[in-house]
Amino acid sequence: MIRAAETVAAIRAGRRTAVQVVEAALADIAARDATCNAFTEVTAPRARAEAAAVDAAIAAGRDPGPLAGVPYAVKNLFDLEGLTTLAGSVIERGRPKAARDAFLVRRLQAAGAVCLGALNMDEYAYGFTTENSHYGPTRNPHDTTRMAGGSSGGSAAAVASGMVPLSLGSDTNGSIRVPASFCGIFGLKPTYGRLSRAGSYLFAGSLDHLGPFARDVADLALAYDALQGADAEDPAQQWRPVEPASAVLGSGLPGLRIAVAGGHFARNGHAEAFAAVEVVARALGATATVEIPHAASGRAAASLITMAEGGNLHLPDLRTRPDDFDPMTRDRFLAGALLPAHWLLQAQRVRAAFRAAALRLFDEVDVVLTPATPHVAPPIGQDMVEVDGQTIPLRANLGAFTQPISCIGLPALVVPLADPRAAGAPGGLPIGVQLVAAPWKEQTLFRVAAALERAGIAASPSPVR
Repeated sequence: MIRAAETVAAIRAGRRTAVQVVEAALADIAARDATCNAFTEVTAPRARAEAAAVDAAIAAGRDPGPLAGVPYAVKNLFDLEGLTTLAGSVIERGRPKAARDAFLVRRLQAAGAVCLGALNMDEYAYGFTTENSHYGPTRNPHDTTRMAGGSSGGSAAAVASGMVPLSLGSDTNGSIRVPASFCGIFGLKPTYGRLSRAGSYLFAGSLDHLGPFARDVADLALAYDALQGADAEDPAQQWRPVEPASAVLGSGLPGLRIAVAGGHFARNGHAEAFAAVEVVARALGATATVEIPHAASGRAAASLITMAEGGNLHLPDLRTRPDDFDPMTRDRFLAGALLPAHWLLQAQRVRAAFRAAALRLFDEVDVVLTPATPHVAPPIGQDMVEVDGQTIPLRANLGAFTQPISCIGLPALVVPLADPRAAGAPGGLPIGVQLVAAPWKEQTLFRVAAALERAGIAASPSPVR
């Protein structure tokens, strides 16, 4: 498994060249991605050129950047210059090719990272499973009969499998955090507005976030630090200078108030989801329980807003090309386009009330622990699941614990259990825990994640190869 920090150290020390690292990664993708189906496009010529530029900078005595020679890939809703941005669809195939990279891609390139390609996703990011009818399902590296999660499933699977150490995804209702939990890796959804979304294909603009995946906390921090920067092209961005996350990883947890979420977050899942939270809470000495008020109502509001914004965005194609949509998404977009306006207005009122109540909670605590997913990754194709004694649609329930958090833009970081068996996870499959903080407090989440990693509680389990 290649790691970003180790790769940078090896390249800077001259033990490896960026070209050698990239050639090895390209060979690994060619050998293994047919099983995983994480990539929809491998940008080998671009990768070789970027790697050569890193090596040339080192040879000339120039600083190659904090991510010098590190391979990464991006969900295929990020613009990559010269490629058509698919967003998991076939409808976009006929659109013009991107004239330049997305803002976050440019940030990574400026840091010396090397782009290896674009990654599979649910069509237009509307889903939690990456069972894409056009490009095939992405398979979980820990059990290829199971879902990788979504909609950033390709991004999570590419990192979990070790094909790249870093990737980028998007998160509207849980699309970074669900696949991070299912695939057993670290995933960060920053505060809404922290990272620019310019050059990405949005799904529901008032809910969309972008963020990184990695296999350890240090790599996640390196990526997050490199992604920082003000960008006037995203009107939702509220960027402000921030202390590097890499600088706080060893600072410990003195004075931090950490609690476990009850109420909505203590229901709606299987035993392993709640046991995983207990494992993390014991390690942190977190004994208090708090309730994030109105979470269920907030989740319902987020669902309506998502449907309405997504349906409105795709209405022209729904009218003229309905058969070109993935059947998994078409009906939901159609339903969203038909929602009454007063439903959306009421949903926004509920969202505002939920946000105000949730923010008051952070006067009492600094970090709240919740399950990341209701259970481990289900088999590909499963439609229903039993939860709390009721049989319910599986896909809609996968965001039960992530959707309320993104509805109000709070930062959240998923940490994978180093030993999922400690939570009784079926088959030892990965499962994660969601760490939630007040807006703009990502560094606090990194401190907690790093402490859990040092204690041996959080780590990315290696998939069977």
